[in-house]
Amino acid sequence: MTGLFVLFPALLSLYLVVALAGRWRNRPPLPPGPRSVIPWIGNLDALPKGGQKEYLHWLRHCDLYGPISSVTVMGRTFVILNDVSLAFEMLEKRGAIYSSRPRQVFCGDMIGWSQSVALSTYSERLRIHRKNTMCVLGSPAAAARFEPLQEKEAAHFLARVLENPDDLVEHIRSEAGSFILNLVYGYKTNKQGSDPLVELAHKVMEEFAQASLPGEYLVDLVPSVQAIPDWIPGMNFKRVAKRWRHNLTRMTELPYAFVRHKMETQQDSDCFLSQLLRGAKDESSHKWTALSLYSAGADTARSLSTFILAMTLYPDVQGKAQAEIDEVIGKNRLPTFNDRSDLPYINALVKEVLRWHPVTPMALPHTNVESDSFHGYFIPKESIILPNVWAFMHDPQTYNHPMTFKPERFLSLESKSPELDPRKMAFGFGRRLCPGRILAESSIFIIVVQFLAVFEVKTRQSSQDEKHKQMSPEFQPGVISHPAPFDFRVRARSPHCEALIRSSQEAHPWLESDAHTLAHLGF
Repeated sequence: MTGLFVLFPALLSLYLVVALAGRWRNRPPLPPGPRSVIPWIGNLDALPKGGQKEYLHWLRHCDLYGPISSVTVMGRTFVILNDVSLAFEMLEKRGAIYSSRPRQVFCGDMIGWSQSVALSTYSERLRIHRKNTMCVLGSPAAAARFEPLQEKEAAHFLARVLENPDDLVEHIRSEAGSFILNLVYGYKTNKQGSDPLVELAHKVMEEFAQASLPGEYLVDLVPSVQAIPDWIPGMNFKRVAKRWRHNLTRMTELPYAFVRHKMETQQDSDCFLSQLLRGAKDESSHKWTALSLYSAGADTARSLSTFILAMTLYPDVQGKAQAEIDEVIGKNRLPTFNDRSDLPYINALVKEVLRWHPVTPMALPHTNVESDSFHGYFIPKESIILPNVWAFMHDPQTYNHPMTFKPERFLSLESKSPELDPRKMAFGFGRRLCPGRILAESSIFIIVVQFLAVFEVKTRQSSQDEKHKQMSPEFQPGVISHPAPFDFRVRARSPHCEALIRSSQEAHPWLESDAHTLAHLGF
C-alpha cells in the first residue's frame, strides 16, 4: 500500500501528460503563418520593423498564408485578418468573445491609457463610458444639436485659411481641436497662433499613436522587464513612459479642472463634460470619457488632411464636387447641414476619404476572452486580433480600382449598385464601434463642403514628371496614420468667395479665448 502512495504522484503526472497530449493532438491548428525558428521567442522577426507600414507588412501574409494567419511571439499569438467577411464574422457575430482589448503594458499600464475607452477591456467601466457618450452623441438627432457649433468652427477655419493659406494643414489641426475642445469642455481656443490646450492634446495623441503599436515594445511581450533597474542599457522606455504619462495626466486633469472652475463660478456652458458632472458622480470615469471623445475627434484632422491630398491629386474630382455645390447651393451663400441630403456627390466624396486611407489602417487590436475554434483554426485565449482595415478598403474584389480616389463608387449610377460603405469598417467593429462616429463624419462633411465652395487646392508642381511622381501619395506608418508632408497651393475661387468667407466670419465672431484661464489653474 505504501508503494502505491509513493507511485501515485508519478502516475498522476503521467496521466495528465497523456491527457493533455491527447487534447493537444485533437485541438485544431493555429491559423497558418511563418514557422517558429527559436523556441519560446517564436516569430519575433515576423513583426513589422520600425518605420514599416504595418498594414502593408501584414497584407503580405494574405498571399503567403491566406486571409487569416498568425504569428506567435514569446507565447502571445497574433491573428491577422485580411478578409473583411472574416472580420465581420469574428468581431461582430462573435462579439461576445472578441470585444475586449489586449493588455498593453507600455501604453496602458505605464503611461495610463488603460483607463481610456480605446484600451479598456470589455467591462462594466467600458459600458459606462459608452453609455455616457451615446446619451449625448449616439444618434443623428443627438449629434444634430452640435451642428450650429460645427458651422461656427467651420467659419473660423475658412477665415484662418483665407488669412494664411500656406498653413492649411495647421489650420485643419487647429479647427478639429477647437471644435472638439469646445464641445467636450466648453473651451474656446486662441483666434491666432497656437493654443496651449490644442498643442498639449496634439502631443498626447501623437504619443499614443507611438505607444500603442502592437509588439513594438519588449515590455508588452515580457512584462517582467519592468523590474530591471533603469540604469541598465535598453531601459530608456521607462523614462519615455514617465514623460508621456505626465503629459497624459495633464491632458486628463487640466480641462477637467477648467470645467469645474467654470461650474463653480457660474460660467458653466452646456458642454459634454458638464452634462456628465451634473448627472452621475463617477468623476474619474467622466474625465476619461471626455478625453476619449477628444481622442476620437482628433482623428477628424487626419481625415481632412487626406481630403486635401486627394484634391491635389484628383482635380477632376474637385471640379465635380464644386460643380454640384454651385448647382445646388448657388454662389451667394455657404452650404449648411440643411443642404446635406441634396449633395450626393459630396456625401460620396466623404465616404471615399474614409476609404482611400483609413485613419487607423489596422484598427485598434481586439482580444478574445476565451479560446475559440474559428474556420477550423484554434484561436488561443487572449490572442491579439489585428483586422487589416486598409486591406479591406483596397480589396479589388470589393472596390473597383481601389487605389484610385473615386467617389462615384458610392453612387447608384446606370443601375450599378454602390460599393460597400466604408463606414462599416472605418469606425471599428461590433461592440467596439466608435460611439462618436456620427459626429466625426458630420465634422468632415461641413469642412469639406464649405472648403470646396470657396477654395481650390492644387499641387505646386508644374512638369509632367513631377506631377506623375506626386500621383504616388505617401502616408505615415503607425496605429494612427496620416499623409506625409506634401506640396499644395490654396487660393479662394474668386473675390466673391472671399467676400462670402468674411461675411460668414462676421456672422460667427470670435469669442475671447479661455487660454488665460488655464494659466491660473495650477497646471
